[in-house]
Amino acid sequence: MTANLDFKGLPVAVAGLGVSGISAARALRDLGALVTVVDGGDGEGLRARAASLGEGITVRLGDGDMLPEGTRLIVTSPGWPPNSPLFLAAEQAGVPVWGDVELAWRLRRPLPETGEPAPWLAVTGTNGKTTTVQMLASILTAAGRRTAAVGNVGVSVLDAVLAEQPYDVLAVELSSYQLHWAPSLRPHSAAVLNLAPDHLDWHGSMEAYAADKGRIYQGNQVACVYNLADPVTRELVEEADVEEGCRAIGFGLGAPGLSQLGVVDGLLVDRAFVPDRQKNAAEIGAVEDVTPPAPHNIANALAAAALARAYGVDTKAVREGLRAFRPDAHRIAEVAVVDGVTYIDDSKATNTHAAAASLAAYEPVVWIAGGLAKGATFDELVQGAAERLRAAVLIGADRALIREALARHAPDVPVIEAAQGETGAVAMTEVVRAAAGLARPGDTVLLAPACASMDMFTNYGQRGDLFAEAVRALQG
Repeated sequence: MTANLDFKGLPVAVAGLGVSGISAARALRDLGALVTVVDGGDGEGLRARAASLGEGITVRLGDGDMLPEGTRLIVTSPGWPPNSPLFLAAEQAGVPVWGDVELAWRLRRPLPETGEPAPWLAVTGTNGKTTTVQMLASILTAAGRRTAAVGNVGVSVLDAVLAEQPYDVLAVELSSYQLHWAPSLRPHSAAVLNLAPDHLDWHGSMEAYAADKGRIYQGNQVACVYNLADPVTRELVEEADVEEGCRAIGFGLGAPGLSQLGVVDGLLVDRAFVPDRQKNAAEIGAVEDVTPPAPHNIANALAAAALARAYGVDTKAVREGLRAFRPDAHRIAEVAVVDGVTYIDDSKATNTHAAAASLAAYEPVVWIAGGLAKGATFDELVQGAAERLRAAVLIGADRALIREALARHAPDVPVIEAAQGETGAVAMTEVVRAAAGLARPGDTVLLAPACASMDMFTNYGQRGDLFAEAVRALQG
């Protein structure tokens, strides 16, 4: 808490001039620290950001490797990997490195009503984090709490803890990067939604990636929420050092056992936070209350509900919050139905785990896939989806990897390679026309690329927007 930290006159280096770096630099300056921001880039955009910081902050662009002289603390933006020369220099000099989340945790202020800081309900996982945290915030709002979805989504967690009007409780999305640099974090309750290989270039191995994800359970007070369909998440709970009395709470798509949330006859059911859970359960909603009601999104809703129930939210507020929630764009969003074919934009499915969840929600599917694979392989994904596929339209730099997986595991599925050498709107128009030519009434054309977008598009958002535009052109 702020009262226990004295930054006045402390030389602090902030690594990175992104959103979190700017937030950290301003907060530290206001606390009296001597702040130097370092960033390896040096362009017009970065210079504009540097100018926006105002007086009292030194900015060093084009030089992110050298430790500023006299530095006593580094606060890093999430994306900087642990093997960066700056951090190696800090280790040699005995200078601690905190992330923006660690700084925020240490700067929490007590609420007037309780004398304690606002509790954090934290979420991580390879996929589904943003949706789950936003669902959780919607439930907490329905329960009358002042809250926000913060962290790796929405409001900066640092801005949230320093807000003039304090929050009652925070729904916090945390990436593996943020967790790596947050050794003091001790949430009220936390969930790991799932684990699949991702960001291994940053972490160095799957084991290191999983270990950083598992940090979210350390010191949990009430509930460690895990995915019944993903045994690794349960293993992370078992390895965690938690407060006495903290419980392991599972969620899954089947009927719930003791201390679990699940689904029975289309109803969302809590058998964890009820009196006499040996014999009783509570209805907290229905599958139809979740938008969209795809299996992985139902799982997200159950995880959000588990965290809300751990915090003490009643069943009525859970249901109202889920009904009020609408997902962000490009997450299994229905664009249109054209000639009996449904077109779905899941451009946010930028890895194989996310694409598998999306493919599992529809049948039969004309699958639009490809882009930058980020080191991924596609055999397991194609094996799992083969029986659902009507056809595939492949795009992007690493399309050959998907084509080869389809040849091995779904040789009878027709494949078109579209948009050779094209990018942007021209490419997506060709892709959608090719998919429309392969689809039959009752089919789903699904943009779930399983790859990053930057080889052909600005980002996954532009990829999804151009897909929607091309679909609407079919209607015209």
